[in-house]
Amino acid sequence: MIRRRHLLAASAAAALAAPHIANAQAARTVKMGSLRLIHSMTPHFYQRFAPAGLTIEIITFDSPTDGKNAVVTGSVACGGFGIAAATLGAAAGEPVVVVGAFCNKGMGVISKAGGPLRALADLRGKRIGIWPGSTQEVFILERLRESGMSVRDITPVRVPFGEMHAMLSRGDIDAYVGAEPGPGLSISSGVGQLVEYPYGTAMGGLNMIFGTSEDLVKSDPALVRTMLNIHRQASEYMKAHPAEVAEATVRILGAPRAAVEQALGADNVEYIWKLDDTVLRQSRTYAEQMLQLRQIRRLPNFDTFLNPSFSNAIATA
Repeated sequence: MIRRRHLLAASAAAALAAPHIANAQAARTVKMGSLRLIHSMTPHFYQRFAPAGLTIEIITFDSPTDGKNAVVTGSVACGGFGIAAATLGAAAGEPVVVVGAFCNKGMGVISKAGGPLRALADLRGKRIGIWPGSTQEVFILERLRESGMSVRDITPVRVPFGEMHAMLSRGDIDAYVGAEPGPGLSISSGVGQLVEYPYGTAMGGLNMIFGTSEDLVKSDPALVRTMLNIHRQASEYMKAHPAEVAEATVRILGAPRAAVEQALGADNVEYIWKLDDTVLRQSRTYAEQMLQLRQIRRLPNFDTFLNPSFSNAIATA
């Protein structure tokens, strides 16, 4: 009888202690990859929506390819990067998986303010700043094709996004195909003028995706769902609070306020999360464009590359 009472007391004590032990085990830090761009600001809002015990560590990259590589190698659990980098990796057999959308638009074709380059046809024979392998490159090549031109009709100049505004200002290039806040900076400062936002193709405004690795999808699907759900809440919050987004972008990226307000005010940044039928269709179209441009040798395996199951589960929860 005495032994039974001791056993019951020990069991009760263990039950009371169990939640504390579980909480201690649940505490973890998850690394999230982000780019140094206004349309990659969403992770900076994650922590306020993270469940207790989960800390989000943001790892910032200057290159979409670096962000994708970090996901593939497991250096980060998840990341936001361009559909171009994701497709290049998947087409090469890398275990990258798109589980959500991240941000649409965020591009702009910009020429020197007051100059004669006011439409896409005016770019013929001109020096155009383009970052090779970027989402923007695929969009401008498709827009040139739709306008009866090709890359042979322009002089493409390899320019990182962060240098495009300065090179346009100096006259080193005649126009560029940039990423925000670059276009917003050029327009708001009076250095540049908008030629077009290149969203008239079948790819729409497709730009950045929420990616992870096949390994994490298999080994820890609960974490993938948690991270995507945090991303959903942060994206919806940002859409409802543009002033906070502008403030955070200025503070974190050091971007000029006028440039940020220009980009957001022109509705040229669209924070999204759901991997819906539209994003899936545009992603496949994008991959087909890359294949036609011979940027990839074969299409990705869409059955593993595009995985909407997490997004669908969150949307119907």
